[in-house]
Amino acid sequence: MIKSIILFAFSFTIILQFGFSSDTKTADNKHGYIGTNACGMCHKNEKQGQQLGIWAKSTHAKAYKTLLTDEANKIATEKGFTTKAVETEACLKCHASGYNVDASLLDAKFTIEDGVQCETCHGPGSEYKSMKIMKDKKLAIENGLLVYDNKEDLCKKCHNEESPTFKGFNFEEMWAKIKHDKPE
Repeated sequence: MIKSIILFAFSFTIILQFGFSSDTKTADNKHGYIGTNACGMCHKNEKQGQQLGIWAKSTHAKAYKTLLTDEANKIATEKGFTTKAVETEACLKCHASGYNVDASLLDAKFTIEDGVQCETCHGPGSEYKSMKIMKDKKLAIENGLLVYDNKEDLCKKCHNEESPTFKGFNFEEMWAKIKHDKPE
């Protein structure tokens, strides 16, 4: 009987850990989201290129808030959704980070209201956030940092004809508004 209980408990733990997560951004589901403020602790100064400030002034920082508007709800209704825009996965997938992630992977300081934030593009940062790891790009990537050879393809995952407000997308023009490379 005890063996059966132990086997059940072990199986249940495995299923909970690997079987039910809806996080599509990480394959192993061990990386947690720490939030923009945690990233900003290091990425806000001149030496780092003031990435936090660039993000804060961008429409990405306000993306979630647009889903709270009457206009967004009108668009969601016109698209046939019965939920408010802020509760609709088809809207959230391009307006928020962490909406589809198991709550255990969200740091207490993480907030969905930060919209399209650092970890939306760069991956959940819990495992690569330390200075030691961030100073070694290969190690950071091994710990979940996402980097892209073609940034335009990444952007077009949301900036495309599927969006009900899409009016074309000029990558060069838009990238110039949010470019946040670390100065050499």
